Amino acid sequence: MGNLYRFVEPVVLLLLKEKGESYGYDLLENLHKHALTDAAIEKGALYRTLRQLELNGYVRSEWETEKTGPARRVYKLTSEGTHHLEEWAAVLEHLSKSMNRFVRSARGSGRKLANTKRESA
Repeated sequence: MGNLYRFVEPVVLLLLKEKGESYGYDLLENLHKHALTDAAIEKGALYRTLRQLELNGYVRSEWETEKTGPARRVYKLTSEGTHHLEEWAAVLEHLSKSMNRFVRSARGSGRKLANTKRESA
């Protein structure tokens, strides 16, 4: 799926779906709203992700030159990107369930171990 380490890709796709279009700096400013980890997302990671998403056909970009100031690259989600976001949602849903099972097992095993130690004392 890509960018699993910090989950940058699904967050960028979701932001583009919500905003309709956006430029890199705006995305960077809003990544924390949907961040899936506590790890800071570096500017370079965002732009690498945007380039890869564009290469894969999930986003497209155009230079915006009509406004005052320097030109900015504006990104938009494609229909393939919307489908890819749905794939991410399914993966993350499965991962969430797996993580919840893991946490329940770990905490349940910890309680059993503590009870066993008390009983044998």
